[in-house]
Formats: sequence, C-alpha cells, structure tokens
Amino acid sequence: MNTTLKDGMELAQAVEKLEKEKTSDALVIIAPPYTHLSKVNELIDDVKLSAQNCASEALGAFTGDISPEMLLSTGAEYVIIGHSERRSIYNEDNELLNKKMKLALSTGLKPIFCCGELLEEREAGKLFDVIREQLAVGLKDITIDEMGKVVIAYEPVWAIGTGVVASPDQAQEMHKFIRDLLIDLFSEQVAEDMTILYGGSCKPSNADELFANPDVDGGLIGGAALKAEDFLAIVNAY
Repeated sequence: MNTTLKDGMELAQAVEKLEKEKTSDALVIIAPPYTHLSKVNELIDDVKLSAQNCASEALGAFTGDISPEMLLSTGAEYVIIGHSERRSIYNEDNELLNKKMKLALSTGLKPIFCCGELLEEREAGKLFDVIREQLAVGLKDITIDEMGKVVIAYEPVWAIGTGVVASPDQAQEMHKFIRDLLIDLFSEQVAEDMTILYGGSCKPSNADELFANPDVDGGLIGGAALKAEDFLAIVNAY
C-alpha cells in the first residue's frame, strides 16, 4: 500500500526505462496497487504486470473484492497469492488460498504463490512442516500443466521488513526443500522448471549472494523496489 496513482505511474515509467538498460536477462514484473493497474499497463512494454491479491470468488456480492477476471481486464498477467501479510493480517488460510489459486488459474492469470514460516515456527524446528503444509494444501488439485504457470516465492516472515535477512545457506536450504517437495507433490519436471523466488529484505547489498544459490531463481522485492535505481541494481544482480 504505497504510492498515489501519480507517484505509482512515475515509478512504473522509471522501471520501464531502466528495464531497457538492464544487464541481466531477468524477467521483471511489477505489482502496483489495484488502483494503478490499468494506467500502469499503458506505460510498460518489456516489464510485466501483476496484481497484489485477488478474490476467491468470480463475481457477486463481495464488496471491496477484486476478481481475477477484473484483474485480467486491466492488463495484469500475474497475481500474488498468499503473501505473508495476507496470511497474518487478514487471516487467509491455506484452504482459502487454494481456492484463489484454482480460480486465478482457471481465469488465465499466472499466480505467484507465497509460503514462509514465522520466527517462532523456525525456532521450534517446525519450519519444514509449515512449508510442507502451505504447499500441499495451497496447491492441492492443481494439475501438472497448470503448475507450469505458477511461480513460488519463499518468504521467511521473520526477515520481512525487519532488516534481518536469511543467510544464503538458509535461503538455499529452504529453496532446495521446496524443489524436492514439488517432486513428491507433482513431478521432477515441475520441480526442475519451477521458478522459486526469495522474498525477505532482499536489497542491492545482498542480492548477489542470495541469487548465487542454485535453487534461488530471483526475488520478490518489497521496500527496495520503491526506488527504481535500487530495484534495477537487484535485477542486475541476477
């Protein structure tokens, strides 16, 4: 929940301009607030557009919600589902997120599905159990073909906005666990092809070492994306 429409459009224009100057081959996706989507879509070409969330219902009396079909009509191609803030602040559970995933995929959106453990869950040694349940339930009954349209983002909740970052070894350990879990849930091909992003206080100063890990395929960037130059530095670290 950052930027007015004017500020958001200026940021999108700056990112689009810098996208043409990037030195990496990373795919760049931006996820502005709902109010910005249509206008931002008119300003970008190489950069892809994502929404930050979507409803679990296709239409009806759900005042304030935005359906996947509405998002598609703005030009959005992706949608973030299950972000840690949606889970913690709005109590979105794995079953609800599974419903959102199925609806988004059926509508034609490409979901960026988030998972991650709390500090107390990590300290209690439950980190792998938490991620296993989030993925097993959140991705339940999604087909192998549909999984080809899914991106997964690992968000260690204890490292979001805290300035604390998972070490490269911690990030790799969990990303490798997620990839291995996808073999059990789907197939080796799904696991091999899956893009798994790291999201947790990633910034220009630490992006290099995080992205150097074999199972870290990019980043889900929050606060560091609010300055186009910082965002480009992270993109170029990939």
